[in-house]
Amino acid sequence: MDMINPFDKFNKEWALVTAGNKDKFNSMTISWGSMGTLWFKSVVTIYIRPDRYTFEFLNNSDYFTLSFFDEKYRDKLTMFGRNSGRDIDKVKESGFSPVFLDRGITYKEAKETIVLKKIYVQSLDKDKFSSDILKCYNDDAPAHYMIIGEVVDIINRKNV
Repeated sequence: MDMINPFDKFNKEWALVTAGNKDKFNSMTISWGSMGTLWFKSVVTIYIRPDRYTFEFLNNSDYFTLSFFDEKYRDKLTMFGRNSGRDIDKVKESGFSPVFLDRGITYKEAKETIVLKKIYVQSLDKDKFSSDILKCYNDDAPAHYMIIGEVVDIINRKNV
């Protein structure tokens, strides 16, 4: 069994975060996140700017998913990150096949998916960033929101 390296999972593999329902959902690529334990729960924390289309879906959903893919899908993950679902149908462009779960949406092509129940959301405060972190932002760019999700399921490709 492969071990999950929480430091590589986001930074090197990236993920698609997906929220919404069968009728309307959106996914985007993320590379900022962490895994751990908080409030006696297994949690994943992600960071998303409020001006991203996917944030609207996250804000209005109780559950969301993080789907991880093999390296051969890197170009498709890049497309999901560079484009807005407001402008194009990213699922159609990618050729990915959505899989609708009881509590979220993943893709047939994903090697693993973490299903999360949203338990905390908060805007980060730029005034509290150290100067080296503040350099990651343009002056007018909004600070990311931190979204903490409780892990409710981990699905491997063979189970989808």
